[in-house]
Amino acid sequence: MRSSLLPRRPLWRVCDACKQHQRNYATSKGFSRAATLTTVAPSSVLPPRQPTELRPATGCRTQGCKSSIPQTRRMSSSTASPAPSPEKADAQTLEEAEKELEELEEKEKKAKTHYDLFPQTLPDGPPPKGPFAIDTRALRREFLTLQATAHPDLVPPGPEKRRAEAASARINEAYRTLAHPLLRAQYLLALRGVDAANDETARVEDPSLLMLVLETREAIEEAGSEEDLEPLKEENEERIRLSEDALARAFEEDDEMGARREVTRLRYWVNIRESIHNWERGKPIVLEH
Repeated sequence: MRSSLLPRRPLWRVCDACKQHQRNYATSKGFSRAATLTTVAPSSVLPPRQPTELRPATGCRTQGCKSSIPQTRRMSSSTASPAPSPEKADAQTLEEAEKELEELEEKEKKAKTHYDLFPQTLPDGPPPKGPFAIDTRALRREFLTLQATAHPDLVPPGPEKRRAEAASARINEAYRTLAHPLLRAQYLLALRGVDAANDETARVEDPSLLMLVLETREAIEEAGSEEDLEPLKEENEERIRLSEDALARAFEEDDEMGARREVTRLRYWVNIRESIHNWERGKPIVLEH
C-alpha cells in the first residue's frame, strides 16, 4: 500500500528550551537510578539531601510548543519534625517518673488504712462498710500497677530513690496483709486497738476443738506418704473456708469479740495447712496457736 494513503501523524513543535529541559530531566533521572545501585556514602561525608515533592506536569508557555514539563519542588527542612535527642527523652522519662511518685506519695499521705491504697479494688474501705472478702486477682492487678509507678529502679540514686523505696515497701506490706485472710483479720482488729497477732493469752477454750487439733497433728506425723495427707488437706481447707465466712459475718456485724475468737481458730487451721505443705517422712509436727 502506498505511504501516501496512510494518515499522516501531526508533527508537534518543541521549543529549544523544552528540549534542553527534557535532556536535563532524563540525565538526572538516570543518574538517580544508577545511584541506588551503588554504595551510599555515610552521612558524615555527604550532606543530607532535602526531600523533593513531585508536582503535576505543566505545559510550556512558548507559542506552538506542545511539550509538558514535569515540575519538582524541594521541600523545606522545617516541614520534617526532628527526632528528640536521647538526653531529652531520658529527661522527660525521669520527669514523668518523679511526677508519678509525687502523686503516689500524696495518695499515701491521705491513706488512713491499707484499703485506701487500693481504691479500685476496695472502693468501700474496710468492714463494716466494705466486705471482708476480697477479689485477690483484682487486688494483685492494682498492686502491680502501683509497684510499676513506685519502683525504685525508675529513679536515680539519691533522695528520690529512697522515697521510692519507702513507697514500694508500704505498698508491699499493704498487699501482703490484705491478700491473706488471717493477716487481714488481724489487721482489722489492730485498727480497733486489738493486737491479735501478738496476743499470747489468746487460746481456744473449746475442748473439742483442742482435741481435733491434737488428732490432726498425730495423723500428719503418722502419714506414710503425701497421698495419705490428701483427706486431711481437704478437711482442713473446708475448715479454713468456714472460718473465713465466720470472720466475714463478725466484721460485718461489728462483732469484735466474735472476730477475736475466730481469728484464734483460723490461726490453728492455717498452721495445719503449713504443716501439711511442709510434711516430710519422720519429721515431727509443731502446731502453734
